[in-house]
Amino acid sequence: MNCLGIESTAHTFGISVVDFNGKILSNEIDMFSVKDGGMIPHEVAEHHRKVCDSVLNRALEKAGTKIEDINLISYSHGPGLSPALIVGKDFAKKLSEENKTDIIGVNHCIAHLTIGTLVTSAKDPVYLYVSGVNTQVIALAGGKFRIFGETLDIGLGNALDKFGREAGLGFPAGPLIEKLAKKGKYIELPYTVKGMDVSFAGLVTKTKQLLDSGNSKEDLCFSMQETCFSMLAEVSERAMAHCEKDELILIGGVGANKRLIQMLEKMCSDRNAKFYSVPLEYAGDQAAMIAWQGILEFKAGKRISEVEIYPYERVDDVKVIWE
Repeated sequence: MNCLGIESTAHTFGISVVDFNGKILSNEIDMFSVKDGGMIPHEVAEHHRKVCDSVLNRALEKAGTKIEDINLISYSHGPGLSPALIVGKDFAKKLSEENKTDIIGVNHCIAHLTIGTLVTSAKDPVYLYVSGVNTQVIALAGGKFRIFGETLDIGLGNALDKFGREAGLGFPAGPLIEKLAKKGKYIELPYTVKGMDVSFAGLVTKTKQLLDSGNSKEDLCFSMQETCFSMLAEVSERAMAHCEKDELILIGGVGANKRLIQMLEKMCSDRNAKFYSVPLEYAGDQAAMIAWQGILEFKAGKRISEVEIYPYERVDDVKVIWE
């Protein structure tokens, strides 16, 4: 049996085919990007509408299957940008109705967690989830994924993109920031950790001021990474100690950053813990995770009566029924 997953929460539109044993047969994406500015929701939605059919065809062809042979359709019902979510929801509903296929909606953030354990050897980790909107430290406890720490303002990915817009680096800015950081040196920036939570807004404001004052992009890229990643390492270690867990898994789009991986590996090594980094193909937004989460919930008995979106649903709103 195969599940077709559809991802459309933000800048990425993706479709994947995954079998019910967890074998990923295809994982195709098309990403919205611009040279100047950031994501404008209606433009992102228009991008998704334009590419949905071609991404579907690529995913089915690579998987060696036809839409008629799909047994389940899973779509990301939130959280995310409403206009983008609607495109994915409507496309999933159309395919479901045309082919009389079961359909299920899943939480995008939880799908990041479960794809992480599927593609690594992690058993019961603390999750560091770092993407555009999201920066959270999560662990499974008491039948739910609990958030033990998070950003108090903006996600790290958005913070990097805000700096990137000011520095003329385009969108998404993360990969170019990582590249420029290799040539920079440290400038002190606000380091804001409050208990288990972090804050990036003051740091973004300070980097803009320093950029306007003539400081080099390379130095600011290096300093942003070192400061932000040190904050994440601190709260992740504290969560591991609190939860008495000896595994940490890094997920989300920012998880592709090699310097962040290096710092977390060092922290885990120092406390005799295991560190796992989700492979690049599955670290960012993609549809294999949506398909796999749909499979987990469908096999656990979940069914839906209405095809809806939930733009503000948090991971701790969802009861874990598939463990």
